[in-house]
Amino acid sequence: MVSPYTIHFFATFQVDEFIENRWTIGSYLDTMTPLILGSGLAFQLPLVMFFLAKVGIVTATFLAQSRKYALVIVLIVAGVITPGPDIISQMTVALPLLLLYEISIVLCRRVEKERAAEDVKEWS
Repeated sequence: MVSPYTIHFFATFQVDEFIENRWTIGSYLDTMTPLILGSGLAFQLPLVMFFLAKVGIVTATFLAQSRKYALVIVLIVAGVITPGPDIISQMTVALPLLLLYEISIVLCRRVEKERAAEDVKEWS
C-alpha cells in the first residue's frame, strides 16, 4: 500500500525544473528495500507481544496504560520506515501499526484469561 505513494512522491518531486528525475534499478531497490523490510518487521508486533505475554513479560494493562507512548513511537517508526516527508505514506503505515497495537492488547488479554483459567484448574 505504501509503495505506490512513495514511488509517486519521488517521481513527481522536483527541486528545480531543470533537474530531471532518473530512476535506475539500483535507486528503486534502495528505496523499496528498507520500506518493505521495515514494514514487514513492524507488522510482526502482535506476534511479538503475544509471545511476550505468554512468557509473562508484558501485560495487557501495561500496554493499555502505555498507549500515548506507543502513539509517539509508532509515528516515529512510520517516519523512519517511509522515505521522504510525504505525510500520506507515513499515515498509511502509522494507522495499521496503531491497529496492530490494539490487536496486541486484545491478544495479551486473551493470554491472561487463559493463564487465569489454568490457575483455577490447578487449584481445583
